[in-house]
Amino acid sequence: MMDMFYGASASIFETARLLRIKMTKPEKVLWKVLSEKKVKGFRFKSQHPIAGFIVDFYCHKAKLVIEVDGSIHNAFEQANYDEVRTYELEKLGLHVIRFSNGQVQNNIEHVIIELEKALEAKLP
Repeated sequence: MMDMFYGASASIFETARLLRIKMTKPEKVLWKVLSEKKVKGFRFKSQHPIAGFIVDFYCHKAKLVIEVDGSIHNAFEQANYDEVRTYELEKLGLHVIRFSNGQVQNNIEHVIIELEKALEAKLP
């Protein structure tokens, strides 16, 4: 059985720790909701190492990755990288859902509804 880090290297854990300290404002907004188990009672990890990546948020029980994307993700190169990254995570059996910074900051209620739908779809 694969662990919840999917073979992440030891060095990536320090980077993840630093990213948790330097969360963006939208990440902090979503983390407040997720850390209080306000989304169907599921437990999430923030800035979680998976294989060679660090995902913004991860729920191991539901195999759900949540990414909060700033405007840099609209750039062609970053969009391509995100697509490849999503593909690699999905090959591990994970589901990736993305929200923009604006969605999180301006409509957190909608984000929660979408997350609840995604979690319900992952349950037996």
